[in-house]
Formats: sequence, structure tokens, C-alpha cells
Amino acid sequence: MKPWEQNIRKVIPYVPGEQPNKEGMVKLNTNENPYPPAPGVKQVLQGMDTDILRLYPDPTIKRLGEELAHFYHLNNDQVFVGVGSDDVLAMAFMTFFNSEKPILFPDISYSFYPVWCDLLRIPYNRPALGEDFCIVKEDYYPGNGGVVLANPNAPTSVYEELSIIEDIIQHNQDVIVIVDEAYIDFAGDSALELINKYENLLVVQTFSKSRSMAGMRIGYAMGNASLIKALNDVKYSFNSYTMNQTAILAGVEAVKDIDYFGKSIQKIIVTRKKAESKLKELGFSFPKSGANFIFASHDKIPAKEIFDALRQNNIYVRYFNAPRIDNYLRITIGTDNEMNQLFDFLVNFIRKYTE
Repeated sequence: MKPWEQNIRKVIPYVPGEQPNKEGMVKLNTNENPYPPAPGVKQVLQGMDTDILRLYPDPTIKRLGEELAHFYHLNNDQVFVGVGSDDVLAMAFMTFFNSEKPILFPDISYSFYPVWCDLLRIPYNRPALGEDFCIVKEDYYPGNGGVVLANPNAPTSVYEELSIIEDIIQHNQDVIVIVDEAYIDFAGDSALELINKYENLLVVQTFSKSRSMAGMRIGYAMGNASLIKALNDVKYSFNSYTMNQTAILAGVEAVKDIDYFGKSIQKIIVTRKKAESKLKELGFSFPKSGANFIFASHDKIPAKEIFDALRQNNIYVRYFNAPRIDNYLRITIGTDNEMNQLFDFLVNFIRKYTE
């Protein structure tokens, strides 16, 4: 090893979902929304004055922050905006987890959490989910350096009732608790209603799923003003101009169209229900989904074999070669047509496999 190589920070990186681009493919592997963003997004982009691109964007992202605050009935100083929820979460890890005690998050959860911990040298423990993939709340009672919970969880799709989340917050009022709600709009009550009750709670959401803007990279955090100020202090010390002019303009329009937002979510929930019924008919089992995907395991055929067969036929789902979940497929809810193509293939594949 060369002397300078000894000082390179070495981490095992997060592995993002595959992003194929093939004609006629069915892409159900990265939990993208199958429907376009709100019409106002297209209009503002088509009419954008490109002269603004020569100017730096507003480092405070004021317009979008105020629009989100209005939408969620918050004060402007209770919202932090970043370049996707990954950026927001990374800033939060950097800002709030500086204790010698380990932070806690489940053994099966968003696989970026341990990557950030390793990169930032944050100690962590991963309490095991129950056999039903649900949180064992008592595992989060002992002293720790912070708690991170994805709700609904990824990749399991399990939504924990707000009473479970609040119980964990109540037992951890001396540390920051982050609730990562990337999929909350497809589930139940948000922990957002608790942020004025618990000053140590930070709720993180994203435009990537329910607002159909994964390609624009917009995420945000909500909490009490002191937490938001701390996040901004770190952001301005790291990179002041995080969000570009285009994303700010498009984000504002996406938040404004409340009616379109609700209809898009409902379409996915209806398709999810039909997909659950069809998967059961085909011999799959899965936890009740609170997300825009289903985490399914077949009772006779190994998940890896199904994954490979689907991929060979340009149908993409997500497979995780990891302990406890290596016999599951994460299937994003697509359009009805995309789901029908998936099921047509599965019917024939399963029939031939089991003959």
C-alpha cells in the first residue's frame, strides 16, 4: 500500500437500484411513481426563463420551504429543504449524531443508514425486527445516541402505527429521533403531528414517491425551529447552494396542486390492492403494505430465480441478497398495464416451474 492510500476513507458504498433504459421494459425496481408530476410542473418548466440559470439559486430555498410550510400548516422556520431525502438524512446524521453512544435503527431497513454511519464514523446498533418484520419497541428503550426509523419501512413495506412511533420517542427524549417517511402518503398517520409535542423529533419526507419527482431530487425535513437551524448551520458550512433553480420552481408547483396529489396517490393504492390479490392467487405471501411497493416471497420458488427470469424478459423488480430477506422481491406498484404484464409473465413462469 502506498503511503497516501492509508489516508483514504474506505467505506462499503450504498448500492442503488438498477436504472435500465430499454424499449418496452417494465420497470418496477426503484419505487418510482408511474404517473407524471402535477401539470403545473410541466408548465413552469416549459415557460422557465433560462436567464435565471446564470444566477446562483436562493441558498435558503425560501419559496419552496414556505410552500411546504403552508401545505403542512407549519411555521416557515420548521422546514428544511434538501436535494432529495438522502441529502436531508445525510445532513441530519452529520448534524445530530455526534455521541459516543451508538444510534439505533432496525437490522432490516434502508441500507443507506449504515453507509452514512461508516462514512461519518458514527457508532450504531441494529435491533432485529420481529418475525413479522415489525419493530420491537422495547429494543429502543436502552440509552443510545439517537434513533432512526423508516415508517413505512423499506424494503419490508411495513407501516407502524403512530402509537408505536410515539412510544419510542417518549423513551428517547434525550436524543434526536428521526422518522424517515418516504412512503407515508401511501400508508397512515404521519409522525408530523407529533413535532410540536416532541422537540427532539425530526420527520423527513420526499418528492420522489408520491409527488412523482424522483428525477428532480427534492427532500425535506420538519421539526422544531432549533433543529432546523442546526441543519441549516451544517448545510451552510458544507454547501450553501444545494438546490438548483429548476428544482425550486418545479417543487413549488408540485406542492400547490393538492387535488392532483391526492388522485395520484389513490390510483397507486387501488392498483396495490389489486396486485396484492393477484400475488396471493399466484402463491406469494407478503406483509401488509403501507408503501408504493409489495415485499413478496413465493411459497415454492426461490426469489432469486424469479428475479433472474423477470430480468431476462425486461421486467425489473428489486432483489436483496441479504440475511432474512434473500427470499423476497420488492415489487414497485406500476400502472395497471405494467402490473398486468408482470402477472402475465408470472402466471406462465410459475406454471412451467411447478409442472
